Amino acid sequence: LKQFPNVEKLAAADESQVLRLWEGLGYYRRARGLHAAANQVVAVHGGNFPRDVRTLQTLPGIGRYTAGAIASIAYNQRAPILEANTIRLLARLLAYPGDPTKSAGQKLLWCTAEEILPRTNVAEFNQALMELGSLVCTPVNPRCDDCPVTQHCEAFQAGLQTKIPKAATKQKFTDLREAAVIVKKNRQVLIRQCGPNERWAGLWDFPRFEITSEGPLFVREELIAKVREQTGITIEPGNLLTTIKHGVTRYRITLDCYAAKFKSGRLTTKSKLRWIPPSELTQLPLSTTGRKLANLILR
Repeated sequence: LKQFPNVEKLAAADESQVLRLWEGLGYYRRARGLHAAANQVVAVHGGNFPRDVRTLQTLPGIGRYTAGAIASIAYNQRAPILEANTIRLLARLLAYPGDPTKSAGQKLLWCTAEEILPRTNVAEFNQALMELGSLVCTPVNPRCDDCPVTQHCEAFQAGLQTKIPKAATKQKFTDLREAAVIVKKNRQVLIRQCGPNERWAGLWDFPRFEITSEGPLFVREELIAKVREQTGITIEPGNLLTTIKHGVTRYRITLDCYAAKFKSGRLTTKSKLRWIPPSELTQLPLSTTGRKLANLILR
């Protein structure tokens, strides 16, 4: 807000600057959507933020829930919302036995959310629904004795409030081994910008890839081959600097970070690659692990 106090300044900013300020928050597509939406508000709507649900949903990054939340809470429009807390609350009120996140459940709950809207004070009503779900109609051990709508709750009447909504399938995680390589040449390090279809699209990172080899000799050969494939240059791998364990969506990643020296070759034009002094890493948007590695270099 200090950097971009109005939508015009945000629209005029470079995307990399927006991503740098967003760094560490995750869900970087939200930052890109925020920036793209600001551009559209300025270019199409003259800097005036839309107020109706249909127009709001034409903005990048804004779906049905966000549009309803903005229209009802910011502008007191008669628009329904459906998010985690209200999904659980409405599913219990209706004693809906199916999965409320699937198509049939979503259709029913959106209709219900719209039917129960009052004619006035919509902002207060929608926020109250979310708070009722968050504070009283909780996922585990719902506080039914404190609930003001138990007389309308079919799950409570049937004693099913702990079984509804239907439990979601537990996320299955995939383990990955990856390597990041800090390549140095004449007191500069090599970085690449992640492509549109890659994890952390638009952010800068060190050469990084999955590794499958076992044993120092085979890992070394794989590092040389994959850095050459990704960047076009040949390296002389060095020591393992650190190992970082982290999670991204459904992946649990063990990231080994290696030092390396430039040996020969020219940078490929397939990716956006740059040699920069380590001090410039502070100005670029990096992933959380990329920032940890940058700080390690600077230290």
